[in-house]
Amino acid sequence: ASSEEVAATRARLDASLGEAERAIGSAPRDARSIVTNTAIIVFREGLEAVLILAALAASLTGARRALRRPLYVGALAATVVSLATWAVSQTLLTGLRQYGEKLEAVVSLVAIGVLLLILNWFFHKVYWTEHIAGLHRQKKRALARGGVGSFLAGPLVGLALLGFTSVYREGFETVLFVQALALEASPAPVVAGIVVGLALTIAAGIVVLALEARLPYKRLLIATGVLVAWVLVVMVGTTTQVLQVVGWLPVTPIDVLVLPYWAGLWLGLYPTWEGLGLQLLSIAFVLGSYVAAERVARRRRGRLRTSAQPPAARSAA
Repeated sequence: ASSEEVAATRARLDASLGEAERAIGSAPRDARSIVTNTAIIVFREGLEAVLILAALAASLTGARRALRRPLYVGALAATVVSLATWAVSQTLLTGLRQYGEKLEAVVSLVAIGVLLLILNWFFHKVYWTEHIAGLHRQKKRALARGGVGSFLAGPLVGLALLGFTSVYREGFETVLFVQALALEASPAPVVAGIVVGLALTIAAGIVVLALEARLPYKRLLIATGVLVAWVLVVMVGTTTQVLQVVGWLPVTPIDVLVLPYWAGLWLGLYPTWEGLGLQLLSIAFVLGSYVAAERVARRRRGRLRTSAQPPAARSAA
């Protein structure tokens, strides 16, 4: 063919590829969306850690106020270790970058699994009743190991470990979720999002710790659960798109649906049956498991009320 025919064919191919990229969202992610999503993840996890610390420190008043210091020291150490975990994970994943989008798909699938688990904790209220109560039990055990004014290792180390484990759990989740974003973007917007998220977390920490026990902790933690749901929807959509790019999922466009470009950037919404279907399925799974758990809890409460009634009342009923 002549050079003019080759050029014309190349132009048509480029136009077709551009249409395909716009349809399934395989164009490079916008830096603003990466910064925003990274900041949301860091702030959500950081705010949760701050609220947990505030709840644990709320009862350490009066003569016990000095015992907040080891709790905060442990939290600060957990923040440093979380940053070190990020650095180590970055080094490991950089060495595996030759696997490209397949590596991104695997890491994103793991992150989605953790997100679904977290949301189930929120909606089943296991988080409120068991996790928080367990932390308070650990605090009581730590305080029982020595006097309030004592500098013995027992209570101080116990409170420091409590602060460390409470915060590092959130830090590890942050590393996992942000790593899934970092694999599909350049380092600059991810680092910028981390800085913004940390700044918001520090500001929230100052406000929360200053207000102490006057905060509605449960409502605030539920608000962080809404942020988790947003992150889940975005991550399921973008991960589905990556799985389609590497050929692990088919691509079935919804021809009658035209979504704006920002829907893919900010919400992970792409006009394919696979992407939208899996996003709806993930939300349905979480809400469905909540409804099932509520029914089980109601039956359990009913059995407890029945067993607590005297035999005469049960027979009359």
